[in-house]
Amino acid sequence: MFGMSLPEIIVIAVIAVLFLGPDKLPSAMVEIAKFFKTVKKTVNDAKSSFDQEIKIQELKEDAKKYKESIAKTTETVRKKLTFEELDELKKGVNDVTSGITDGLNDVKKSVEAVKNPGEAVKNAVLGDNEKKEA
Repeated sequence: MFGMSLPEIIVIAVIAVLFLGPDKLPSAMVEIAKFFKTVKKTVNDAKSSFDQEIKIQELKEDAKKYKESIAKTTETVRKKLTFEELDELKKGVNDVTSGITDGLNDVKKSVEAVKNPGEAVKNAVLGDNEKKEA
């Protein structure tokens, strides 16, 4: 205890017996034991409180890192979704545009057929002959 050897403890006990006497020595030893127990408990409580504060601080730092990581991941996912959505929108617009262009060409052909019915008949007859020859 406290780096003391057995001879040092015996010397202290002999001095305590001479100084306090045999009547007061047992109660003094009990009081000293209570004092050391209280000091030990106080030191252990302070140590556990300090350790707990350190753990809380580490948990806060970890939570902050996870929060930043989740925010970055969310932002990345939003960017990817945005680019994917834009690509889908472009594809849809291109499909609609090509459909409209095909529809306009069909309408133009129909208008041409109405304007020149003789030409339409001629194309229909020649078109059928060309198909038979091919």
